[in-house]
Amino acid sequence: MRLFKPADKVIFADERIEKDFNSLREEDWLKKAIRRAIVDFKENAFCGERIKKELIPKFYIQKYEIDNLLWYPLPNAWRLVYSVFANEGTLIAMIIEYFDHKNYERRFGY
Repeated sequence: MRLFKPADKVIFADERIEKDFNSLREEDWLKKAIRRAIVDFKENAFCGERIKKELIPKFYIQKYEIDNLLWYPLPNAWRLVYSVFANEGTLIAMIIEYFDHKNYERRFGY
């Protein structure tokens, strides 16, 4: 059974990811798709597909101190990976990275 709970807030894991997103043109398909993901996270933070804990790259665990990871499909075989956590009663979806399928597979060692 899947969890269903809206995110109170959606954030980017670091400034570089947010800056890359903000630098996209408004009409860019990728910016529109990420905006759609943000809307979906606010409706249900757990709408993505859960990645098994043993498959979470150690890089993410060390850098972001996460214990869960989900992926969300974007158009053109792109993927967005994010984590969900609570902070002082607020449920937060944190966008960690987005990339094409080839780089997604490389990051996860598939």
